[in-house]
Amino acid sequence: MPERRTKGKPPKARRKQSQQSRRVAENASPPSLRRNRVNLFDLACERIEDLIVRCELKPGSFLALQDLQEMTGFGRTPVHQAVSRLAADTLIVVRPRHGLQIAPIDLTRERVLLQLRRDIERFVVRLAAEHAGPSHRNQIIHLTRALRDQREKMTISDFNLFDQRIDQIILNAAGETFLEHTLRPLHTIFRRIGWIYHTQVQSGADFEPTIDCHLAVLDAISSRRINAAMAASDALTDFVDQMFDAMERELDPALLDCGPSIFG
Repeated sequence: MPERRTKGKPPKARRKQSQQSRRVAENASPPSLRRNRVNLFDLACERIEDLIVRCELKPGSFLALQDLQEMTGFGRTPVHQAVSRLAADTLIVVRPRHGLQIAPIDLTRERVLLQLRRDIERFVVRLAAEHAGPSHRNQIIHLTRALRDQREKMTISDFNLFDQRIDQIILNAAGETFLEHTLRPLHTIFRRIGWIYHTQVQSGADFEPTIDCHLAVLDAISSRRINAAMAASDALTDFVDQMFDAMERELDPALLDCGPSIFG
C-alpha cells in the first residue's frame, strides 16, 4: 500500500516559512515600540549609573535585582539588561548565590585607570578639535556660556549634568562611536570619585578649579587649537589625580567599601 503523504508543505519548508514569518512580524513591530524597548534600557542604565555616582548605591553594598527594580521604577527586562552592561563596565559585580554587589572603590586601581583615561581623552579631544563642525562649535559656545553663568551657584549635582553634556559633545565632535563605548564606563567611574571627593573630602568647596579645567578644554576645541586642547585635557587629568592624594589621606576606607566580606 503506498505511503500516505500529508497535504501542504514538507516539515522543513514549513519550519523555514515559520522562521521567516517571525522575522517579518518582528520587523513589522511599530517603530515606537522598538524605540521604547531601547529607551527603557538606556533610561534604566542612566538611572542606575546616577545612583552609583551619587553613592545612593553605596560602594561594596549588596542588593538583588528586584531592589533595583523598586529603586528605579523599571521592569525586570530593562533592569536586567542594564545590570549586564554595568557588570561589563565593572561598576556592578555579579556574585553567584549572593546577588549583585556595587563595585567597591579601589583607589589604586582607579588611579591606574586614570592614566588610561588620560591617553584616550587626549586622543578624543584632538579628534574633536580637528573635526568639530559649525554645529558642534555652536553647541560648545552655548554650553561654555551656561557654565560661566552658573559657576558661582553650582552644586556637584549641577556640575555632573554639565559634565555629562560636555563629554557627549566632545565625543560627537570626535565622530568615532567606538570611543564612546570605551570612555563611558571610565566617565562614570570618575564621576563617582568626584562625587565622593566633593561631598566627603572637600565638602563646601567651590568648583572653580574643576570648571576652569573643563572650560579650557572646550575653548580650545571650539577654536580648533589642537595642541592647546590636548594640554588642557592633560591638565584636567592632573587635577583629578590630585583628588586621589587627598582621598588617600583623609577618607574613611569604609566609604569606599561598605559591604561585608562574603569569603569568610
